Amino acid sequence: MDNTFFPLRPEAQPMIYAYGDSNPEYKGLLKVGYTTVDVERRVAQQYPTKRPDGKKPYRIVFSESAMYSDGGNFTDRHIHDALTRRGFPSRGRSEWFQCSVDDLRAAYIAVRNREENIENRTRTFSMRPEQEEAVSKTIEYFKSAEVEKNKRTAKFLWNAKMRFGKTFASYQLAKRLEFTKVLILTFKPAAQSAWEEDVKTHVDFNGWQFISRSSDLSWENADKTRPIVCFGSFQDYLGTNDSGGIKTKNEWVHTTNWDLVIFDEYHFGAWRENAKNYLKHTTMMSTTILISTSTQKTKKATP
Repeated sequence: MDNTFFPLRPEAQPMIYAYGDSNPEYKGLLKVGYTTVDVERRVAQQYPTKRPDGKKPYRIVFSESAMYSDGGNFTDRHIHDALTRRGFPSRGRSEWFQCSVDDLRAAYIAVRNREENIENRTRTFSMRPEQEEAVSKTIEYFKSAEVEKNKRTAKFLWNAKMRFGKTFASYQLAKRLEFTKVLILTFKPAAQSAWEEDVKTHVDFNGWQFISRSSDLSWENADKTRPIVCFGSFQDYLGTNDSGGIKTKNEWVHTTNWDLVIFDEYHFGAWRENAKNYLKHTTMMSTTILISTSTQKTKKATP
């Protein structure tokens, strides 16, 4: 068969790779290259002389396809240019760059997706089947509740096992429903790092903003035209002043009409009387609420 017009797909897989040299003089530097052969073999070719102890004088830290997400391929030159634009010039105008693996990954994602990726996002993974199922079922339930126009707020319980990835799945739920104001309430403030990391590092949430007591960003100076995630603890937002009213610093939480409210670690105390009273007297009850839990035993959520 003549392959002049329909050439066979080449077996070679173009790759972008990077490695670090064990020589102390090269500490903090990464060699960023391109190859169409096996990465390990290509790097080994650059070190033809073996060390006396038999150990490799290098460590490969990055290896990804050099294919654009929409087809075609690019080379290490594109990555070099992206790193340089981001303020990581090469050492001696070579392929060695003073950057971290995360810096390289952010530049790689920008090139692969043909975008700037100015927020230096480094995560690109997709939802697993069980996460996809949870999100789809929740959306289906919320839509059916909306049709019924029940006066009570729709609630959906995720009794997720450990390592389920509830933070990532929750954000994907909000994104698919085009929610732009998300409030996360928890009885375990230490969970903040997980909620913050996903929204700040994954490419799917580019442009999203994260607000917490420890962040520089506040509700007042946040860009209301872009999605906003606010993280807080029940211990904080349940706080009252001397007269038993809402603390001034928390008024914005109570007066904002949230698109989605996520109760994280629900089993730790959301059934307490003061928590239920708090929810009863807040405008947040005019919004959809997602109740998220771990594997602990909980009471059944009221639809």
